[in-house]
Amino acid sequence: MARYTDASCRLCRREGLKLYLKGERCYTDKCAIARRQYAPGQHGQRRIKLSEYGIQLREKQKAKRIYGVLERQFEKYFEMAERKRGITGDNLLQILETRLDNAVYRMGFASSRKEGRQLVLHGHFTVNGQKVNIPSYLISEGDVIAIKEESKKSEKFKEVLEITSGRIAPQWLDVDTENLSGKVVSLPTREDIDIPIEDHLIVELYSK
Repeated sequence: MARYTDASCRLCRREGLKLYLKGERCYTDKCAIARRQYAPGQHGQRRIKLSEYGIQLREKQKAKRIYGVLERQFEKYFEMAERKRGITGDNLLQILETRLDNAVYRMGFASSRKEGRQLVLHGHFTVNGQKVNIPSYLISEGDVIAIKEESKKSEKFKEVLEITSGRIAPQWLDVDTENLSGKVVSLPTREDIDIPIEDHLIVELYSK
């Protein structure tokens, strides 16, 4: 499967804000956007006035990069959001939030969504007692996500949990820090999603 493999910090600089793609590094002075607050490349420091289409496109690119989703899959999620009842933009963000790799990150079991994806791929998590190694797996209300028993003892998770110890999970997730598990108590609403995305711009882009 195709996957972005270049430097993650370039994506943050391109969007002009922290996307928190590098976990702990994003909270330190080593963060690239804190040191170079302009887009990467030879012409990165030029001021470019974006067209209406350009603004909408940048918003879509930002959402894709935050959640680590490629173009074809993002289009699939948008089509799903359109078919659901309710506001398309809210539905889209809800679908993105309920990806398993994002839920793992939100519960504090990964320092970034990228790391969450890697940990899920390596089979460290179960959903309702069954191993799931698909990062794009969409969780549902009532699902219980847990770190596998054999994985709880690994040095990797000890390190991750130490980094994320102060993180507060969103209200739609009930995290049991002692048993290293979490339950989806409800599907996330727009108010639960603190991502700086203007979803109406994405809807306008796809409506053309």
